Amino acid sequence: MTKHKEQKRLEKQHYKAELRQLQIELVKLQRHIIRKNDKILVILEGRDAAGKDGSIKRITQHLSPRETRVVALGKPSDREESQWYFQRYVHYLPAAAEIVFFNRSWYNRAGVEKVMGFCTDAQYEEFFTEVTDFESMLVRSGIHFIKMYLDISKSEQKNRLEAHQDDPLKQWKTSPIDEQAIARWKDYSTARNAMFARTHTSFTPWTIVDANDKKVARIQLIKGLLSRLDYANKDTNLTLPDQTIIFDYDPLYLENNMIKA
Repeated sequence: MTKHKEQKRLEKQHYKAELRQLQIELVKLQRHIIRKNDKILVILEGRDAAGKDGSIKRITQHLSPRETRVVALGKPSDREESQWYFQRYVHYLPAAAEIVFFNRSWYNRAGVEKVMGFCTDAQYEEFFTEVTDFESMLVRSGIHFIKMYLDISKSEQKNRLEAHQDDPLKQWKTSPIDEQAIARWKDYSTARNAMFARTHTSFTPWTIVDANDKKVARIQLIKGLLSRLDYANKDTNLTLPDQTIIFDYDPLYLENNMIKA
């Protein structure tokens, strides 16, 4: 075995071992949530192909399906289009003892809908008028609410989207909108920056994850989630995140290469 292959093998073993320990912590967290009747809502947003699906899969892999839900809504129906924008999301909010993951969310309006022209300027502005009040209501109702954004470089996104097209097991991940992800990179960056600036608050802050390395991002995302929630018998050393990989949004971070337009 070459030195490179041996290093890769060891890295894989270390990743699996650390992931298992973190998944044990997630089970501890869920037992605490069920016992205390807590309500947890986690929103995962990010660039196309940033790794939201894979991260959610690792988080939920050993959790109880009865108290764990993943929400990934498709295009709204004509009836839903006529409703208050947030209405269709309310149905999926967590009840007592539940943890809910939104794989994309109402922030579609601030991102893909804005960039692709799927909403009017008036609808876009109305979203920003309402969203922080809506989220404040969720927090005041007793929901533990976490917003995370997975970011990747333009070259990494291009490589992953091309890999999706070539992989017969990932065809479900491809869509016509994917073709616009690279072409409209700067538009998506502008929309993302506006979203951060207008919806990052002290009670519902954005957490950014550098997701250029999928496995590192998964580990740090789980640590970031666990570090933000209290539960019995937490291993505080294990759940301490690397703040060079996962960090709260700050306008200064827009100057970094990782999320620069």
